[in-house]
Amino acid sequence: MRKIRIPAQGEMIVEQAPKPTAGAGEVLLKIQYVGFCGSDLNTFLGRNLMAKEAVIPGHEIGAVIESVGPDVPSHLVPGLTVTVNPYTNCGHCAACRSGHPNACEFNETLGVQRDGAMRDYMVLPWQKIIPAQGISPRDCALIEPMSVGFHAVSRAQVTDSDTVLVFGCGMIGVGAIVRASLRGATVIAVDLDNEKLALARRLGATYTINSKEQDLHTEIIGLTDGLGPTVVIEAVGSVPTYQAAIDEVAFSGRVVCIGYSKNDVTFHTGLFVKKEINIHGSRNAMPSDFEAVIRYLQRGTCPKDELISAVVNPDQALDAMKKWVEAPGKIFRILTDFT
Repeated sequence: MRKIRIPAQGEMIVEQAPKPTAGAGEVLLKIQYVGFCGSDLNTFLGRNLMAKEAVIPGHEIGAVIESVGPDVPSHLVPGLTVTVNPYTNCGHCAACRSGHPNACEFNETLGVQRDGAMRDYMVLPWQKIIPAQGISPRDCALIEPMSVGFHAVSRAQVTDSDTVLVFGCGMIGVGAIVRASLRGATVIAVDLDNEKLALARRLGATYTINSKEQDLHTEIIGLTDGLGPTVVIEAVGSVPTYQAAIDEVAFSGRVVCIGYSKNDVTFHTGLFVKKEINIHGSRNAMPSDFEAVIRYLQRGTCPKDELISAVVNPDQALDAMKKWVEAPGKIFRILTDFT
C-alpha cells in the first residue's frame, strides 16, 4: 500500500508498505480521502514542534470499513462509510477525569504525535470509528475540522440572544460560523479575503468585515449598537486577532481561543477585570461535536464543493503543499484521494 511521509522540512515522499490486518477490537479502514490541515502545513514547514519525526500526516478522514477483527460491535460492518476521532485520551489525567477527553494532557493526535491517515489502509480501535450514514467518503474528510469550530461554539454556550464575532474564515472558523448560526445567533465573520467572506455569508454569517479594507473597531461598533459582540471566537492564531478579541468583546462577554499563536501575545489585563470577561480555550472536539457536524452535513445544505480547494492523488501531494505555502490565505482544504 501507499503512504505519504514528511521526512524533513519541505520534503514529502510516497512510500510502499505492507497492508495491515485488524486484530481483536480493531477495524481495518480502506482510506478514501484525507484532508491536509494547518498542522500538516506547519509540519511540512518545520514549524510544528509537536509532530513526531518523519510523521505520516493526516487526521481528517473519509474511509470505508474493509474488515473487522474479533470483539468489534455488530454495527461496524464492512462497506460502512465512516470518519475517525483522531485523538487519544489516557482516562486518568485531570481533563479525562472531569469528562473532557478532548483536552487530555497526554493526547496524541493522528498525523502529529503519531502516524496519521495518509495511506491506503489503516487499523484503528473500534472506539475511534464514527459512522457517517448518507455522507460521501470525500465529504467525511470535512467532518473533523468543522467539529473543532462546533466545539468552540459549545464552549461559549452560544444562544439565539448572542452576537458572535468569528476571527478567521478557514475551515475551523467556518465550523464556528455554521454552528453559531444554527443556534440562532447573529454572526459577524472577519477575514482578509473577500471570497472567504462571501462563503461565510452563504454558511450563515449575518455580517462580514474585511479587516484589511475596513476599520475593524468602527465596523463592529456600528453592527452591535456600540455594545460589542457578546462572544468572540479566535480561529486565526495571530497576535493582532488575539488582542482584538479582548479589545472588541462586549463587557461581560466571552472569548474562545482556538488558534495557536506562534508568538507571545501581550495584553492589557485591566480589560479582563473591567469587562469581567470569560476567556476559554477550545481544543479538538467531543464526540457530540462530530455527531452535530454529521447531522448538519446530512441536511444537504452545506456548499461542500466550495470548501474543497483541490483534490490530488498521493503523487501530487508535494506540489499541492508547495502551492499552499505560496498562497496560504486562499486554501480551505486540500484532499488527497486514495480511492
